Amino acid sequence: MKRKKGFFSISAVAKMFSIHQQTIRLYEREGLIAPKRSDGNTRLFSEEDVNRLEEVIHLTHKLGINLAGVQMVLKLQKQIQKMQKNMNTMFDETSKDLVKEQEIHQKEARQTALQLAKLKQNNVLQNTKESESLEKNWEIKYDDED
Repeated sequence: MKRKKGFFSISAVAKMFSIHQQTIRLYEREGLIAPKRSDGNTRLFSEEDVNRLEEVIHLTHKLGINLAGVQMVLKLQKQIQKMQKNMNTMFDETSKDLVKEQEIHQKEARQTALQLAKLKQNNVLQNTKESESLEKNWEIKYDDED
């Protein structure tokens, strides 16, 4: 249902949902909705209030849930939203921790690769020196026969 932004009076909301104003007042008394009040004590329904009322009407009129059941459904929905928020926070923190660990492991891998490259280079140099030394020792000297 398309609605304008702003605040609505109880009569406008009642027309919107084709219900009696007394039904809306009953829902307010039961604590299912809590519209704001003007200085003159007139109910002012925000967009959120209208959405909540729409949900209450759906639960009571369409699904046949009594008011106590509606209160329980709304309470459980609130708990689920809170748990979802907590789970999202934990997921975000875990993701950040994983990224940090990945960066640490990548840095360690780079350092290890550099160390291995240095060791290999040192080993090659050492082998080259040893080869040169061996070549000098294996030189065959011929005596000149005159």
